Amino acid sequence: SVIVPVHNSECWLDECMKSVWEQDFKETMELSVFNDASKDGSAEIIEKWKTKLEAAGVPVVIGSNDSSQPRGVGFAKNQAVIQSSGAYLCFLDSDDVMMPQRVRLQLEAAIQRPNSIIGCQVRREPPESTERYTRWINNLTEEQLLTQVFTSHGPTVIMPTWFCSREWFFHVGKFDEGGKGVPEDLLFFYKHIQKGGGVFRVNHCLLLYRYHPQAATHSVLEGTIWNHRVRFLEDRVLSSWASFTIWNAGKQGKKLYRSLSPANQKKVIAFCDVDEKKIAKGFYTYEASEERPKPRIPVCHFRAATPPFIICVKLDLTGGAFETNLNMLNLKEGMDYYHFN
Repeated sequence: SVIVPVHNSECWLDECMKSVWEQDFKETMELSVFNDASKDGSAEIIEKWKTKLEAAGVPVVIGSNDSSQPRGVGFAKNQAVIQSSGAYLCFLDSDDVMMPQRVRLQLEAAIQRPNSIIGCQVRREPPESTERYTRWINNLTEEQLLTQVFTSHGPTVIMPTWFCSREWFFHVGKFDEGGKGVPEDLLFFYKHIQKGGGVFRVNHCLLLYRYHPQAATHSVLEGTIWNHRVRFLEDRVLSSWASFTIWNAGKQGKKLYRSLSPANQKKVIAFCDVDEKKIAKGFYTYEASEERPKPRIPVCHFRAATPPFIICVKLDLTGGAFETNLNMLNLKEGMDYYHFN
C-alpha cells in the first residue's frame, strides 16, 4: 500500500500520483490517500487519478477529514494506513515524486528485513537547497544509520522514503497525532529503535524530495526536537556511561550540559575544544546551578581529553578540520563517541 497524506497539495499532486502510476512493480499494489481538510483542488485531482490508476489495475482507497480544520500529518498518515490493506507500507508525501523502481527495490529489501524501516537515497529539489543535509542522508554508512540517530537532522532515513511491513508499523504503534508542531516522524523513529527495530537504506536514488516553505517540517519548533533528542540520548547512551566528555566548550556544548538531568550533569568530567581561548580559561562554571559551590567543569584540548565523547560539533562544516581531528584519535563511533549535532 502506497500511503499518501494530503493537505492543500494541488500544485504537486499530479506529479506525485503519476509517479505511483509509473511504478515498474508487477505484483498487487494499492494507493491509500487521506485528504486532511484540503481547501484547494486536491480532492478533484485525487478523483481523476483514482479513475486512471484503477483502470491500470491499482485500487485506490480515499479517506477524508471534511471538517474545517486539518488534524495534522500524524493523524492523516495513520488514517491512510488504517484504511489500507497491503502487507507492506510505502510512505509518500504528496509533494514528492517516486522513481519507477522504488516499490520494487524497497520491497525486496523489506522482505529480507521484516523489523526494519527501509529508506533510500534522494535527489533534492531545488538541487541547491539543504546541501549538507542531503549529503548526510545519502552517505551515512549502514552502521551510522543507527549510531547517528541523536544528531539534529532527525531520522537517519527520512520519513518520505520509509517502507516497512504493516505488522511492524502496528507493533511500534502508529504516529503521534498531536498535530502541528509535533515531530511525529522522529517520535515514531525513536519508538522503533527502542523496540529493537533495524534501519536500512537502499543505495539508489528512489525519491525526488522537494524543499518548499509550506512543508510540514517547518512547523516543528527546534526546542521541541532538542528536548526529545536529549531525553533519547540520556535513555539510550548516557544511562550506561559512568562518565563522559562533551566535545565543544562553546554554545552547543554548554547548552547540552544545561539540558541534561542533574545525574547526567555529574557524569560530565570535561569539555574539550580546539579554541585556545576557551582552553586557556580552564573551566566552565555553571552559574545557573542551585548547587553550592557551583559546578566547575574543566575545559581541555581534545587531544588531552578522555573518551567517551558526546560530540556537539556540526559535521561537514569546517572544511574537514574537525573530521581530521576526530580520525586522529582512532575511536569507534557508537562505542567511544556519538554525534549529537
